Amino acid sequence: MKVSFLLAGMLFFQSAFSQYDFSGLDKKMEAAKKELDGHAMLLITKDGKPIYQKAIGEFGIKTQSPIGNTSKWLTAALVMSFVDEGKLALGDKVSKFLPYYTKYAKGFITIRDCLGDLTGIESETGRSLLKQKYASLEEEAEQHASKKEILSNPGLEFRYSNTGLNIAGRILEVMTKRSFEQLMQDRITRPLAMRNTSFASLEGVSPSSGAVSTPNDLGNFLTMLLNKGMFNGKRILSEKSIEDMQTAVTTPAMIKYAPDFAKGYTYGFGEWILQGDENGKSTVIAMPGMNGTWPMIDKCRGYGFVLLTSGKLKEERKQLCLELKEMIDAQIKSTCK
Repeated sequence: MKVSFLLAGMLFFQSAFSQYDFSGLDKKMEAAKKELDGHAMLLITKDGKPIYQKAIGEFGIKTQSPIGNTSKWLTAALVMSFVDEGKLALGDKVSKFLPYYTKYAKGFITIRDCLGDLTGIESETGRSLLKQKYASLEEEAEQHASKKEILSNPGLEFRYSNTGLNIAGRILEVMTKRSFEQLMQDRITRPLAMRNTSFASLEGVSPSSGAVSTPNDLGNFLTMLLNKGMFNGKRILSEKSIEDMQTAVTTPAMIKYAPDFAKGYTYGFGEWILQGDENGKSTVIAMPGMNGTWPMIDKCRGYGFVLLTSGKLKEERKQLCLELKEMIDAQIKSTCK
């Protein structure tokens, strides 16, 4: 009986993989070994199932690795789960939950501003975004209020940073009297069977850059997004929340700082919008981490893309991801007009 189940499983995955000719991906990944520092995992999922996977070096589908600012995507989803329940509104002011923000002339910053990196607060840039400098979210939120300058009115200028979503993370703790890590487990990682994803760290929790995860876990998260908030028959987020997350909150003129890999893109809630249709609806969305992680969804073709690597997200790796995507697109027909 066990042998029969094993054979059935092997036949299923063979059938799923054989629908497409991804031989070019194999060659491309092999050729990029040096560029990927010898360790990487590429996973492509569609309809909740893997249709391609390629391991380089010691990386595999369940290899756990820091995902850097890809953490923002998960945190934005967590915040939106409270919006779905009516416990939080995008227009709520941060000072409603953290009154000292009014004291420091930051009383008009909203939850929407936090999700879209539009707080106007001066912030770290570049590789320093991956460094956690605070022992707790409580300490960090207070420091952002009392020690950081306000560079523009909220909602007017975009600066890619850890500031907004880490403030939002602290607000969730104040609202619920529970830790950010507990909330993430209860509402996002456990329902999505992301068993190897965690924000727990001895250096302090960072909702914007502190998670570790695996290709398999990130694949589940992308499946939920592609299914408009559903995963394995259970609703994780409303369709409205998914739409809000994937709607651009920036224009080119608003962007005062963005990392090199994101130049030319617009920004939603914790995610970059790479492509959109003629009506302005997002079609390709990604949230790369500066440590080399690149998760992406193509809504027109219905697939999720996860490239997990070690090291930095260099311009060459961005180009590699885009070239890999072109090869995948050649095999999967778009349903968008």
